[in-house]
Amino acid sequence: MCGRYRLGRGREAFKKYFGADREGYDWSPRFNIAPTQQVPVIRQDAKEPLRLLSDMRWGLIPFWAKDPSIGAKMINARSEDAAAKPAFKESLSERRCLIPADRFYEWQKQPKSKQPYCFQLADEAVFALAGIWDHWRTPQGSMLETCSILTTSPNTLTQDVHDRMPVILPPEHYDLWLDPGFHDVASITELLKPYDPQLMKKFPVSTRVNAVANDDPECSAPAHSAQAALGF
Repeated sequence: MCGRYRLGRGREAFKKYFGADREGYDWSPRFNIAPTQQVPVIRQDAKEPLRLLSDMRWGLIPFWAKDPSIGAKMINARSEDAAAKPAFKESLSERRCLIPADRFYEWQKQPKSKQPYCFQLADEAVFALAGIWDHWRTPQGSMLETCSILTTSPNTLTQDVHDRMPVILPPEHYDLWLDPGFHDVASITELLKPYDPQLMKKFPVSTRVNAVANDDPECSAPAHSAQAALGF
């Protein structure tokens, strides 16, 4: 699964890596992004060759849901069966997005605890997580936009830490993934593969990342560096 990630870059990263920007949009670097929080997403304009930048709440609430609390259980969608799940199938066909990140976290089970690991691209670039989104009308009548991150089987770098990993889309697949007029789910699903492990790296981090309240660079620092900074 993917339950935490990082985007420690400012607004300029959206234009540099995705060709997306929005007047007045402000994004402060985040180091421990958690479910139900607002996150930046990128979509394709349906009428113009323009990528749109906006915020959504992480945890998809299907448009037909009666209770918005379902979103806390919908932070991830399994790529292998998303097309068959009522909560995800229409979004996979009609409403896809990119979720920018520069690192993500997974926890390795150990005899008496869990060790958090940080994963990133080898060149430390910003990358795109494959996302889907939906809109839900609140009892007050306003629209709430929410999203979910697609996951896949692990690659050889992640498999000893967790049995799932988020789908990282290479840039050459951005246009097809975002195309609102493309509804061939079988072809879309072919894009949802484990990322090349040779283009990634990982390292253990301190358990500081376990607490959502902690949101600073030490959350993603290598374990020995984080411990030294905190005086351990």
